[in-house]
Amino acid sequence: MNQPLPCPSRPAPAQAAPALLGWPVLRLGFRPFYIGAALLACLSLPLWMGMFVGHVPFAPSLPPMLWHAHEMLFGFAAAVIVGFLLTAVKAWTGLPTPRGAPLGALVLLWLAARLAAFGAPYAVYALLDVLLLPAVGVVLLRVLVAARNKRNVPLIGLLLVMTAANAAFHLSVMGALDGAVALSALHAELGLVIMVVCVIAGRVVPLFTKNVTPGLVLNIPRRFELSLLAVTGAAFVLWVCGAPAWATGVAAGAAALLNGARLALWKPWVTLRRPILWILHLSYAWLPIGLALLALAQLGIVAPSLAVHALGVGVIGGLIIGMVTRTARGHTGRPLVASRAEVLAYAMVLAAALLRVAVPAAAPAATMQALLAATCLWSGAFAIYLVIYTPWLMRTRLDGKDG
Repeated sequence: MNQPLPCPSRPAPAQAAPALLGWPVLRLGFRPFYIGAALLACLSLPLWMGMFVGHVPFAPSLPPMLWHAHEMLFGFAAAVIVGFLLTAVKAWTGLPTPRGAPLGALVLLWLAARLAAFGAPYAVYALLDVLLLPAVGVVLLRVLVAARNKRNVPLIGLLLVMTAANAAFHLSVMGALDGAVALSALHAELGLVIMVVCVIAGRVVPLFTKNVTPGLVLNIPRRFELSLLAVTGAAFVLWVCGAPAWATGVAAGAAALLNGARLALWKPWVTLRRPILWILHLSYAWLPIGLALLALAQLGIVAPSLAVHALGVGVIGGLIIGMVTRTARGHTGRPLVASRAEVLAYAMVLAAALLRVAVPAAAPAATMQALLAATCLWSGAFAIYLVIYTPWLMRTRLDGKDG
């Protein structure tokens, strides 16, 4: 008996991509935290200047000068660090980080602390403000441990040290610690943020540069990198702890030389036609400048505030505007090419740093005009970011992928 011919098997129907769940803005940490950080950067500096010149009738529940410094470090910079780490840890491990309601809760905690400074009892404000970084640290540590990703665990340690600095700041303001501790805590946080910058920039800036420069070879010895981190960290520890001026000056000067050498090893001149890269190199150039100013401040040659703002506006502000554009473009499926408006924002942040540092040093009589101009440039730069990126961060990726 003739056997029937077997029927050819039909190809299995293609499975549709899993549905994208939840609001796009809560699908990955960089989305809400970048928006929040840019909004804070855009609004807080004009508010501070209004307080400073006496045109704003209300004030936060702590001295305005301390509020300004605290918000730039524990509000603005910390939000970007949190958004970056929530995104990067997912990429490093392949495991999910908070999204949806848990991510929204972290964002609301950050926002609640910003608002609580203007009306809530100080203890409530302090508690809300201190909770964010350890909460994020615990979440990310669980992901790193599950993935056996030991290399990045030290970054969680930095978050916990930042938490200790923040707690010391608030305890000082409330009178539980000596009043001078508040300023030391702010200096400690500045140093910790710079150390995060040193670690992350050392990984991504040469990588980004090589990826778009065929044939480029960057040989940076690991021993040099570890020495740079050790000396830079030591300079900040000595400064914060009130070590003898000569010791802090020597360490800061050595750190300036090492970071300048590191920048030269990255060959920044190859990025001149790529604004999305040169902003990272030019911003990092403020690090050896800031450390050199810190060394000179120990000799009484310049005011310490020049070093603080070189590091805060030049290094942190410049690298943040560069990274929040590049990472947001990459994670929304857009080309890694800065538009003219973004290049303008880069230039505005760098110009704000130059005005804030150079004018008070060279022409003290023009300091107020320089502060006003720097405020307008800084806020305008992050306003540009908000206009361009908020619609992108509120929508699904262009390629339809999750994240």
